[in-house]
Amino acid sequence: MTKETPVQVRTQPRSPADLPVPDGHGIYTFPDDLHRAHQTHTRRLATRYRTHDHHVLEVTAPHTRVPYYIETRTSAGRPVLVIEPHHDDFALSASGAFLARPRPLTVITVFTRSRSVHPALETTYPTIHAVSELRDREGAAALAPFGARRRLLGHKNAEPPYRPYDPRALEQVTEELRRVVAAHPDAELLAPAAVTRHPDHLLVHEAAVRLGCTWFWEDLAFWATYALAGCDQHLFRTRTGATMRPELVDITDVVLDKVTVLRMHGSQMHPARKMYRPIRHAFTTAADLVDGVGRYAERFYRTKAPAC
Repeated sequence: MTKETPVQVRTQPRSPADLPVPDGHGIYTFPDDLHRAHQTHTRRLATRYRTHDHHVLEVTAPHTRVPYYIETRTSAGRPVLVIEPHHDDFALSASGAFLARPRPLTVITVFTRSRSVHPALETTYPTIHAVSELRDREGAAALAPFGARRRLLGHKNAEPPYRPYDPRALEQVTEELRRVVAAHPDAELLAPAAVTRHPDHLLVHEAAVRLGCTWFWEDLAFWATYALAGCDQHLFRTRTGATMRPELVDITDVVLDKVTVLRMHGSQMHPARKMYRPIRHAFTTAADLVDGVGRYAERFYRTKAPAC
């Protein structure tokens, strides 16, 4: 395994405006606070970019064509092979941890053919090809700050009303993933924990388990109804028993950069505050931090200790 020498990324000193905390009105003012903080953060990085600061990368939201700026990362340590169901799943639920602790990434996206687009843009992107092409560009833009390699398997997303996945599809996806995993023998696998009941997530989780994956991210950051539903939590605990050990990663220092990543993956979302639901989930998750220091966190699960 090759080793890379980590480079210390220069960062701006944090100020209270950089890290918004919901006030007594809670969720009603939270998006506006975060929006203002992100605008300030973006302006500072844009100023550095215009002075040819090579530590700042310009990324462009695919639909709106609005440019944003983010500090570049230097990856170090054991490579990670991410298996995500859809183009946005890693960005929504696990990107903060890798902004905070960059590692070499290869991201496999299983379901890449989709009709899912904001209702207001259905005439702009009227076909499955048009939507899939947009989602592909969003996925590429969201992963650009990580320097991640991408592999697209080309399967079609499940559509409502959701039904159990076809066992034959599981066998096919598992075999396709097995070939990619074999080409990355040194990589640690990361996949969704399948806290949700979405059939694509359940299928990818099962395939990853079959391939020996023992590290999972909590894949419900965007869907507040899943996070709050007792039945979903009960089904998750019943499915996994006591084998899934939760661990939290503090993403407070990188939360505004995660907002930039969300702007890439959801460039067609309107209004923009809808993208902040993953950050709100990270705020509530941080309440479980043992030391109580971080304001934002992402939750992962392990079934055994990492090998290295």
